[in-house]
Amino acid sequence: QVHLVESGGGLVQAGDSLRISCAASGRTVSSYGMGWFRQAPGKEREFVAAINWSGSHIRYADSVKGRFTISRDNSKNTMYLQMNSLKPEDTALYYCAATTFGAVVTEYEYDFWGQGTQVTVSS
Repeated sequence: QVHLVESGGGLVQAGDSLRISCAASGRTVSSYGMGWFRQAPGKEREFVAAINWSGSHIRYADSVKGRFTISRDNSKNTMYLQMNSLKPEDTALYYCAATTFGAVVTEYEYDFWGQGTQVTVSS
């Protein structure tokens, strides 16, 4: 079993940067693909970014490409999402997830989920 805990969310202004983290416990995730998803109020959860076990394969949603950077530190069992040039439309609850597959974009391919960290971007 993998337990995931997100942290680092908060309230920022448009144009600001924020880094959120996802710490894994219970089992090493060094061989797992991992991803970030987000859900805004009244909307369905959507894919943000994914990274394979080694970091050699990365995928982004078009809406965040060029602004967000996903990374991982397997020695710390932790994944990160660096978010730059934040916009009000980035406001959402951000979830991390782990999968036995690689850098996949679909929710159903992920086996383990965190509880989420709130990111709010004011205009």
